[in-house]
Amino acid sequence: MLLTIDVGNTNIVLGLYSGNDLAGDWRMRTDARMTADELALTMRGLLGSHADAVTGISALSTVPAVLRELRVMLSRYYARVPKIVIEPGVRTGVPLLVDNPKEVGADRLVNTLAAHHLHPSTACVVVDFGTSTNVDAISAKGEFLGGAFAPGIEISVDALAARAAALRKVELVPPRSVIGKNTVECLQSGILYGFAGQVDGLVKRIKRELSPGGVDPVAVIATGGLAPLVLGESETITEHAPDLTLLGLRLVYERNHRV
Repeated sequence: MLLTIDVGNTNIVLGLYSGNDLAGDWRMRTDARMTADELALTMRGLLGSHADAVTGISALSTVPAVLRELRVMLSRYYARVPKIVIEPGVRTGVPLLVDNPKEVGADRLVNTLAAHHLHPSTACVVVDFGTSTNVDAISAKGEFLGGAFAPGIEISVDALAARAAALRKVELVPPRSVIGKNTVECLQSGILYGFAGQVDGLVKRIKRELSPGGVDPVAVIATGGLAPLVLGESETITEHAPDLTLLGLRLVYERNHRV
């Protein structure tokens, strides 16, 4: 079975593939101070009875400190298992049409590969709701064209609660109406509908550049742990692919190892 490991700034997501099927997935909190031994122990606990069934590993990390410990963990506990860590020089098959390809994060790379796999002849926009909200453009040929970054939902909520004495964190659910009748509803409205409007605005502008005049179709794919908060309010998102990054990790592994 193939173990995919996606280390993000907030969470580490594990996926276990049996062939092309995702047999299971788990989520744990990212801690930049975690050691290789702690990482191995936690992962083994989550995998349970599947821990000894791992025959290949594909991993990425956008956190440098964890990337270092991830490499140690893989070499120490999975020395005989074929593995790949996504980094510059790894074959992904994704052309990077940007000023500095080395700046492109591994998560954006594998998301591009996965989106093109799902829509092989259609331009795509991937909206990744994570620590930051990434809106990336992909050509119909599978080329990574660039994108836009915005502060993520949780970062924005934390900053607002920290800087405004009369405001606080609230449960992120839709309020009774857009016009909030109390402080909690005002915050909920601004967060949910505000972020949906931000995403829709960016996506519409990107779609106009990808398909001038709206002649060609453009798929808009949402992924990331916070995507469900915005899905119901967005006017531009056409599908939800919660395991998009894990799929991309599987595809990169298959490009570099015979399976």
